[in-house]
Amino acid sequence: MQQGLQPQQNAVFDLVSQPQTRRTRDENEQLVRAARPILEKLGNAIVNTRYFAILTNSDGVVVDASGPIDRSDPRAHLLTRIGTDLSEGSVGTTAISTALFEKQPVWLHRGEHFFSNTTMYSCAGAPLWGPDGACVGMLDLTGIDAIERPELKHLVTQTAGKIENALLRTRPYRVLLRLNWPGNTLGTDADGILCLDADGWITGANTVARQMVPHLNASGQSGQPCAVHASEVFGVAFGMLLDCASRDDPILEIPLWTGLVLQALVLLPGDESRPLRAGAREHNPALPLKDIETALIRKAVDQARGNVAQAALALGISRATVYRKLGSKSGGPTDTP
Repeated sequence: MQQGLQPQQNAVFDLVSQPQTRRTRDENEQLVRAARPILEKLGNAIVNTRYFAILTNSDGVVVDASGPIDRSDPRAHLLTRIGTDLSEGSVGTTAISTALFEKQPVWLHRGEHFFSNTTMYSCAGAPLWGPDGACVGMLDLTGIDAIERPELKHLVTQTAGKIENALLRTRPYRVLLRLNWPGNTLGTDADGILCLDADGWITGANTVARQMVPHLNASGQSGQPCAVHASEVFGVAFGMLLDCASRDDPILEIPLWTGLVLQALVLLPGDESRPLRAGAREHNPALPLKDIETALIRKAVDQARGNVAQAALALGISRATVYRKLGSKSGGPTDTP
């Protein structure tokens, strides 16, 4: 209403300009490609519900649509065209505009939409987050004169997470970590996922990983996410992750500097489809946390030829921590250059 819109007006479902449509296609090509196979499976799940899926960019412009869309019905055809502007300024309050504004999953049913000619829609929407933590768009499930199905809010949220994971895996990486809390099964959609480059810098993370490790959400002066090195998050060296990836059972318990512990499945490019050797978990269990920390610190001290200050600097911890973990018995680490 602050924009001069009134509920009795009609939403027009305008297309953006052709140049803007082409630019939108190009800028979101990777998102569409990552989402398409997931949307096809989603279409099978909702085929009998009279709902269909709409994928938009972060401005609410349609970049793809899927599912049982009745193209002969203008109420469905108009809002599923590539390039249709479904932002709040164009079509008023919808699940699309609300999810993009509030940055959380929503359910809107009929009269909760703003314009009078959008009250036949029922929608569930969820924002989509890119590998750098920025909102890249949203996923919407819309039904026309359909039965209210608020449970679709769960389905759209779950599907959005799958799209985020697929988009993240398009990033090049040296090591991919699948993270979960001890006791949970690794290798599911509930995993946090991190991409690391050859130098140990974290180049991408999904929403679950950012919830597990809030340090990944730190922003710089420009408001953009800060570059984060694995050593700032995990109490193990990057080299240890590489060594773990070559094992038959590449699972490791890794400490966070917050004091919490995560279990990680450490994968190299091409390893995600590699089955673990049967029984590997039982015969090659993850090292105890204390042994991991001690081995890491001792290795760093050895590499520094006994120079505790140098080893502590390499590990990003204090000299006092090195002495505390290894002890200060005779023959232990020294502090001489």
